[in-house]
Amino acid sequence: MIERDLPNQRIVNCQMEPRAASGLYDPVEDCYTLIAGGQGVVRHRGALSAALGVPAAKVRVVSPDVGGGFGSRSLLYPEFVLVVWAARRLRRPVRWNSDRSEAFLSDFQGRDLNVRIAAAFNRRGRLLAARFQIDGNLGAHPAAFVSLNNYRRLATTVYDLRSVDVAVRAVLTNSTPTCPFRGAGRPEAMFVMERLLDLAAARLHIDRIEIRRRNLIGKSQLPYRTAMGLTYDSGDFHGNMAAALARAEWESFAQRRKASRRAGRLRGIGVANYIEAPVGAPYERVVLTIKPEGQVEMICGTQSSGQGHETVFAQVAADLLDVPLESVKLVTGDTSEIEKGGGTHSARSMRLVGTLLVEACEKIMAKARGLAAEAFAAPEADIKHSDGFFTTPSSNHAFSLFDLADRGAPTALSAMAELSHRIPAHPTGCAVCELEVDPQTGAVEIKRYTSVDDVGVPINPMLVDGQMHGGIVQGIGQALSEGVATDPGSGQVVNASFMDYGLPRADNFPRFDVELALDPTAGNPLGIKGGGEGGITPAPAAVINALVDALAELGIDHVDMPASPVRVWTAIQNAKNGTGHPR
Repeated sequence: MIERDLPNQRIVNCQMEPRAASGLYDPVEDCYTLIAGGQGVVRHRGALSAALGVPAAKVRVVSPDVGGGFGSRSLLYPEFVLVVWAARRLRRPVRWNSDRSEAFLSDFQGRDLNVRIAAAFNRRGRLLAARFQIDGNLGAHPAAFVSLNNYRRLATTVYDLRSVDVAVRAVLTNSTPTCPFRGAGRPEAMFVMERLLDLAAARLHIDRIEIRRRNLIGKSQLPYRTAMGLTYDSGDFHGNMAAALARAEWESFAQRRKASRRAGRLRGIGVANYIEAPVGAPYERVVLTIKPEGQVEMICGTQSSGQGHETVFAQVAADLLDVPLESVKLVTGDTSEIEKGGGTHSARSMRLVGTLLVEACEKIMAKARGLAAEAFAAPEADIKHSDGFFTTPSSNHAFSLFDLADRGAPTALSAMAELSHRIPAHPTGCAVCELEVDPQTGAVEIKRYTSVDDVGVPINPMLVDGQMHGGIVQGIGQALSEGVATDPGSGQVVNASFMDYGLPRADNFPRFDVELALDPTAGNPLGIKGGGEGGITPAPAAVINALVDALAELGIDHVDMPASPVRVWTAIQNAKNGTGHPR
């Protein structure tokens, strides 16, 4: 039996720009307009109309380019309501800007939960049963229960564990409310399970990789229904780990450790497997219209905050319609044009929009075939489509989609597709971190980081790599440096600025070795699982496992996050003095 408290500290949402909002009121039309950064204008319109007590048709929400969302910008903040309320009272536009220090104190924060894990293993390292007591700090009032619910659903992660007891408690405290932060419960679940396996391996004197092999769900077991009720339809958990270990040169690590020792440093390596269960808002709409001037207008209810929707959505539409990529224009972020949509969160956008694009493009092509048949005065069965043109054997003419749009009514080639149900998927993968510790200062340096990620079919691998890199940085930041610090007496936050908060910098990281594993899901027509959260989900566990591996020879079996230099140095000193190490 292994029993341990494994906390996940509170962190700050650090978007590129602080929040800002402008409110306008039109007394003639009795309409309100909010201009503010967010992760979904339709959701904000609904919440804002409810707060104002007016119909949604009287409210317009506009969200221009947003530099990062990460979860906290899915929610409507009080200031957003106040600026439009004040605009009506004053009969003039009202603008509000948050500064960075204010954002550190008032923006919804992330993580902040503690897990008491108790697990039973047999002598061969087989995980028999586990009990999870999850206590989540919601702050002064509840903003969301998503992270706690996600943890509950994914508690067993990628391992074949049938006997589980999960208890979740949401706790109110005198602190800033928490909300979903990138991964939303999934990195927390992976952290606990992957730390547990390393602790068990050390206790049972079993190799860390071998104990994982003995517990991983095998591909032959798929589809696999977990003890928490999820069904994994695809994923090669053994294969992902094997590929990551090979790319990270795990077998030759001992030689690199010897070289570090000669330089007076401690070197460690850690591994973490992961799986996600991204779902998100279960409704979305896409409207496609072919314009005679050579443009495909695509209206979507999602909201890009750096994910590259205008590129990747256009790739899918251009391919399905056989039109130039540059002809596809994405329209989003304005409820005057967006009637329905769930916004962007939980790695939902490409999975849902891709599904709808397939349907909408099929409708467009069917309509176009009918228009072509009329233009050629030929049966639809005789119409051929190739290289972007409709032709028939009985004519030398050819018509593009844009030509056909010019011949028909203004919306002759327009199609709408929408859904109101969930499309589950399970991105998965494995990360390996290798690092060095300076025992004189406690400083930790990431030397190598390897990740093998199964996102299903990657529409744009470069965008997926960018998502992975950003997520890895955020995960390592939580593991080593980030965390809200408060004065023990007053509860006052004492690191509410970038001068004091441990946000990682680019020069803290090596080049990331990221590889995509292709194992499509059958749950949607494009085989997409999602790539927005894969980087962050295993990162904290991989880093702390590597750090403990470096410190294991000193008798240290765990270091809480953030593993800052002072925390690591103190653990080393306490170990040398025989007084244990700080929890």
